[in-house]
Amino acid sequence: MDAVMYPDARVIEFFNQYLAPVQVLITSQPLPQQFNVAWTPTLISLDSAGAEQHRTVGYLPPQELIPSLMLGMAKSFLNHKQFDKTLSVLDEITSDYSGSDATPEAIYYRGVSRYKISHDLKDMRDAYEILKEKFKDSEWTKRATVYQDM
Repeated sequence: MDAVMYPDARVIEFFNQYLAPVQVLITSQPLPQQFNVAWTPTLISLDSAGAEQHRTVGYLPPQELIPSLMLGMAKSFLNHKQFDKTLSVLDEITSDYSGSDATPEAIYYRGVSRYKISHDLKDMRDAYEILKEKFKDSEWTKRATVYQDM
């Protein structure tokens, strides 16, 4: 894995700025078994208590890996009710990585985060409308369809 991802300057900078990476061989124990790792590379985003927040399985090029890891950060912030931080990371994904596969999920969770702040279902409807317009075939658009008429 080192040979394909870590030498990229963008990935190195991202890891150095935001993450505390720990590399574990799949043949070592107990961590691969504890986290149900069946394939490599598997990158698991944990919060400060060691709870899994997000998982990326398989190789991703830097322009997809970074926003995927950012989703892990955003989900951790969301799960810890740090909505301003959540929105900041999600907004960065949707602006700086708008062509990535992570973008529809970021838009969905942006709607969730805004709803958690406002308690107004309009925030989820707005997320659905953006998803429907820009990512009509995304699984995240399908997940948000329930909000279209609320």
